[in-house]
Amino acid sequence: MAEKDPGSTTRRQVPAVTRAVAILRFLARSAEPVGVNPMARELELVPSTCLHILRALEDEGLVDFDSRTKRYSIGIGILPLARSALQKNTFSVLIQPRLSQLSQDFGVTSIATQLSEPGQMVVVALSQSNIPFRLQVDLGSRFPALISATGRLFAAYNVTDDARLKSEFDKLVWDHPPAYDTWLEQIGEARARGYAVDQGVYISGVTVVAVPVFGRNGNMTRSLVAIGISERLKDSEIPTLARAMMKIRDDLEEMQMETGR
Repeated sequence: MAEKDPGSTTRRQVPAVTRAVAILRFLARSAEPVGVNPMARELELVPSTCLHILRALEDEGLVDFDSRTKRYSIGIGILPLARSALQKNTFSVLIQPRLSQLSQDFGVTSIATQLSEPGQMVVVALSQSNIPFRLQVDLGSRFPALISATGRLFAAYNVTDDARLKSEFDKLVWDHPPAYDTWLEQIGEARARGYAVDQGVYISGVTVVAVPVFGRNGNMTRSLVAIGISERLKDSEIPTLARAMMKIRDDLEEMQMETGR
């Protein structure tokens, strides 16, 4: 029998942890408090197991329980953890002043997103524009990884399974849903030019420009996003805006390489 290489690492599954994380993510996505049985069905858990985990999470302040309705919701105990994660996120700290400058120069809301869980992007840094009318985006907001301009980039660089791509596309919610074939063409265009644009498709009257930020494996792990009112953000300005965003991305990557971060 061959000896195990002491330098190798084997990742063990820890079901209780995996289930607890699944419950927290489910509650974070839920618009309203949820009972044990519907939650267990959705997550394919045994109800008694789901209940035991919920009670443990409640004891830690990560989940709230309404004794009147017998339903659970995400707890405020998650906030210090989230705040600490954002404060210690090197990418967020480095990108923040650059987003502020981008918003000032182009009159857009600038955000940075990061892949937080399978199929979800989370806003980890943002800067609002100084124009009278602006779009409200919150730190910590989440959205499907395949939606809008960021989604076209995610599909271009991260998704190779055509069947999965079509299945996930059918779940997306747009103000003006594109035809699947049209969307695939836009993904190809985004890959060719290195940035993506969504003009009023995801949200009526809103233009979204996104630039990918890559991880060590070559996949897109983050994105820089500029959001503007379509009437203000003209077609002729979009390439200039995209180039400015790509320069921010490239400068940041060079800085991280120099510091070894």
